Amino acid sequence: MPRLSVLLIRTALVYFAAGFTLGGLMLVEKAVRIDPVLWRFFDAHVEFLLVGWTVQLAMGVAFWMLPRFEGGVSRGNEPAAWAAFFLVNTGVLFVGLGSFLGLPQAVSLTGRVIEVGAALAFALNAWPRVRPSPA
Repeated sequence: MPRLSVLLIRTALVYFAAGFTLGGLMLVEKAVRIDPVLWRFFDAHVEFLLVGWTVQLAMGVAFWMLPRFEGGVSRGNEPAAWAAFFLVNTGVLFVGLGSFLGLPQAVSLTGRVIEVGAALAFALNAWPRVRPSPA
């Protein structure tokens, strides 16, 4: 498995654990009333699970499984895929932690723009690798 796929999948698993931990804390707070400030984790919980875990896991598997070029050596534009890795994680942190810390909405919007940049960078890598199978 390529190193980038390993990093994407492992990072996705970290977000999975963090997102479900935050969700569990919010559920416990709902039942026991520990501290209402735990509900400020809601946006981070959703962001970590939807983008941090799901999208990043899909990116890691796609980078690994999509067809390679030139005799099975090249995985396309790898710098674009690496940029997507860094951009998606930066975006998730901006969006997820921006609301928890009470930062202005511009921080979350910036995070979303960064995530769109990650999607475009990953598409730059994956697009030429998606082709019809030889008949």
